[in-house]
Amino acid sequence: MTGISLLAGPDPLSGMEAATSHRTRLGALPVAGPRLIEALERSDLRGRGGAAFPVGRKWRAVAGRRGGAPVVLVNGAEGEPLSRKDRVLMEARPHLVLDGAALAAAAVGAGEVLLYVGSDHGAAAGALRRALADRPEAERRRTRVVAAPARYVAGEETAAVRFVNDGVALPTSAPPRPFERGVAGRPTLVQNVESLAHVAMIGRFGDGWFRDLGRGASSGTALLTLCGAVHRPGVHEVAQGTALGEAIDTAGGGLTDASSAVLLGGYFGSWVTAAEAWSLPLDAATLRDRGHTLGCGVVAVLPEHRCGVVETARILSYLADQSARQCGPCVFGLGAIAAAVGRIASGGAEAADLERIRRWSGELSGRGACHHPDGAAGMLLSALGAFPEEFRHHHELGRCSATALREAA
Repeated sequence: MTGISLLAGPDPLSGMEAATSHRTRLGALPVAGPRLIEALERSDLRGRGGAAFPVGRKWRAVAGRRGGAPVVLVNGAEGEPLSRKDRVLMEARPHLVLDGAALAAAAVGAGEVLLYVGSDHGAAAGALRRALADRPEAERRRTRVVAAPARYVAGEETAAVRFVNDGVALPTSAPPRPFERGVAGRPTLVQNVESLAHVAMIGRFGDGWFRDLGRGASSGTALLTLCGAVHRPGVHEVAQGTALGEAIDTAGGGLTDASSAVLLGGYFGSWVTAAEAWSLPLDAATLRDRGHTLGCGVVAVLPEHRCGVVETARILSYLADQSARQCGPCVFGLGAIAAAVGRIASGGAEAADLERIRRWSGELSGRGACHHPDGAAGMLLSALGAFPEEFRHHHELGRCSATALREAA
């Protein structure tokens, strides 16, 4: 995109934008207050960490809460293996992230800001520290970087709070939620770095400006990580509401190969057939109505010569290994599902495996101590819908109809 947007300005691949360039390009940061929360509510900005929860509503819940001075936890864990957008933003536009954090702290009355960054994202943490050194002294005193464990579940908001409190990055499902009682027992606003970068722009240019960036009924822009069979893989900014096919053509430079399906939203997202995917608008409400989610903004295009069953088995094996190991449904249920799909993918399926994974996936959702098994089960159910013939080939014939099975396996 051109003009004023998250990635406008110096080439993001060139590294961190200097403070002087940032201030000259975007202007001074406005003073935050109750009107900013009202503007966020009008803007329809939704969280970019995966849940797409309305940002203004989240801030209001923290600002109006008793229990001590609130805490702002800036979530840059980015544990999704396919996602790169948060790292690009932290490395290239750290001042934009810090602007959003400063506005959040002022709006909710926070006395502490925590920059929760993946421990394997060293360049991102370094950029934030260097940028912080150029910020006002009061902001530096209340802000610190916390190294998040390099695990998939560590970025879930309750896991982030638990890690800061107890050194254990595992999700919790029981109340209270972080906005009620989080870090050190205080109300805590947990917000993804992209969400805060958008806040910094809305604070400067207004909610009407942000709404006008979107297409149709959608507001704003979104950062996508495009990967797979595209000419220009990487992080791209597109208008919300843009059709997926158009985003791939314009931002990703089109396809390098014919595609059979797209993994939308990352490992907790869903497989969508190519026939359906190209016309899908990148809009949270529309995608939800169709049973999909943009999640963390991953768009992984699967070429026809790759096997969707093999890719699904690989993802499930990873998710089973990343289990929080807090409950039977995740440890045993997800483990059993991953093993069965692995047998199907490798040509060694047991007679009942296909029926088992259909039944187990339906039974697993909603029964775990956190949402980790739910995300895995949902991804598998989408794969069963997107690749029915491939699953049948694997299960009944012990082989794959994709021409590159040997390479994929």
